[in-house]
Amino acid sequence: MDLGIAGKNAIVCASSRGLGRGCAMALAEAGCNLVVNGRDPQKLQETAEEIRDRFGVSVTAVAADVSTHEGQKALLSACPSPDILVNNNAGPPLKDFRALTREELLKGVTQNMVTPLELIQATVTGMTERGFGRIVNITSLSVYMPIAGLDLSSGARAGLTAFLAGVARSVAGKGVTINNLLPGKFGTDRLHSNIKNAAEKAGRSFEEQAAKQASEVPAGRFGTPEEFGQVCAFLCSVHAGYLTGQNIRLDGGLFPSAF
Repeated sequence: MDLGIAGKNAIVCASSRGLGRGCAMALAEAGCNLVVNGRDPQKLQETAEEIRDRFGVSVTAVAADVSTHEGQKALLSACPSPDILVNNNAGPPLKDFRALTREELLKGVTQNMVTPLELIQATVTGMTERGFGRIVNITSLSVYMPIAGLDLSSGARAGLTAFLAGVARSVAGKGVTINNLLPGKFGTDRLHSNIKNAAEKAGRSFEEQAAKQASEVPAGRFGTPEEFGQVCAFLCSVHAGYLTGQNIRLDGGLFPSAF
């Protein structure tokens, strides 16, 4: 399917690896010019080069922490008028909520709520003026379904979701959509780290723990960044202009709900 976004300019945050990388790859396949971002310059450069080689689109790599004003300024300097913004950022590590300090609480809210809001503030007016814009926020299944130890991440992302529910409706008439993608268990570095920690606590091998967690998903497997990215690209396409203010769960059926 032609997504109708060839030549559009996209900023994809935290896209040197994992789900962000999957989104960047899918948008490049659709013909978008990209600004990719990450905090590991070497890994970021490798991703940028692979995208250029595979898809022949323009790719600018911005090594920066997207949660800092300097990092955001660097992204927007590289792409002052994005047509597409994919918000993504690292979440707080697993930790009992009782042990969270005030500094950690504020950092988590900044990473997973304030940062995407600041980038939307900086880009949405231009999108409405041009009559086209796609904003996708990568949040988490934990917005719907509590995950022990990820309370800070869940709270911050749920706050982002509630904040943008009204914002999405306010710009829908100007050709701009705002949607959220809620990943479940995907085969990323973060999941592998969580599996490793759980395996050590349970006295299992990594493979045993991974198989146990995969068996909890009705699909019987973990998702891939590639398939996640393709859903993101569709949300950014010309075909998704009537889809806004929604939370799209990609979880292999893990969340048990009829609606």
